[in-house]
Amino acid sequence: MTDRLEWTLSGFGDEIDADPAIQVAVLQALGASAIEVRSAWGVNIVDLDEDQLAGLHRIFAERGQTVSAIASPIGKVDVALPVEHEVARLSRAIAAAHALGTTNIRMFSFFRQDSQSPEDIRDDVLVRMRALADLAEREGVTLLHENEKEIYGDVPSRVLDIVESVGSSALRLAWDNANYVQCGVKPFTDAWQMLAEHTDYLQVKDARFADDVVVPAGEGDGELLETVTAFRDRGYTGYASLEPHLTDTSSLGGFSGPAAFGRAGRALRTLTDQIGVTLR
Repeated sequence: MTDRLEWTLSGFGDEIDADPAIQVAVLQALGASAIEVRSAWGVNIVDLDEDQLAGLHRIFAERGQTVSAIASPIGKVDVALPVEHEVARLSRAIAAAHALGTTNIRMFSFFRQDSQSPEDIRDDVLVRMRALADLAEREGVTLLHENEKEIYGDVPSRVLDIVESVGSSALRLAWDNANYVQCGVKPFTDAWQMLAEHTDYLQVKDARFADDVVVPAGEGDGELLETVTAFRDRGYTGYASLEPHLTDTSSLGGFSGPAAFGRAGRALRTLTDQIGVTLR
């Protein structure tokens, strides 16, 4: 009989409240020992100054909360912007990662104009992803590309194209079931075998095919049970990060509030209990 696997429970703190102290309090009440940082005090992580980052670090350190990842907005911009635009913003995200004690930075693979096809922007995307990966390699951090609707890497084949074409150890994948559903993809059926070896991080939300509405894990069409079982069977021991989007959502993020966030956390724990994985 094998030992029971443990995953570190995390979550997007700003989906709970703008105040990081409240973010941590709710996460810890759910048994989460880590936090994924997208914003604090209403300010995006790439816009926090050194004093604010130091203050944020103190809040986490005093409460014993580790940081699973910087949930940066890197790559959630039009691909027509100069390469240097996102390289500069990634520098700020890396500074935040260093200040908060994580090596993980979530990022994306660029929007296009309505008149453009994914194929039209492929070369420009890869040039930018290579430049971002080069900086990540130099700074000792890992970029975690999140599949997101309407970016180049929204469906499994293009996610694979990015990670294989760039070919950097500093570019890995964050997995999001709900985002695949919103692109008409069955996450486990259509994507897991293709992308499992490149995947290092689990972001947890679910969605319904019928209306694209985001729901707690296991309540939608995102094949969450099959997915977490596959993560377990692969021997995964990393983070499970709650990103519920249960109250409000936009292209740049979402919100749930403490009560809905708690509902999302309990839904995930129901699934992990079912497959014999401990969340801590």
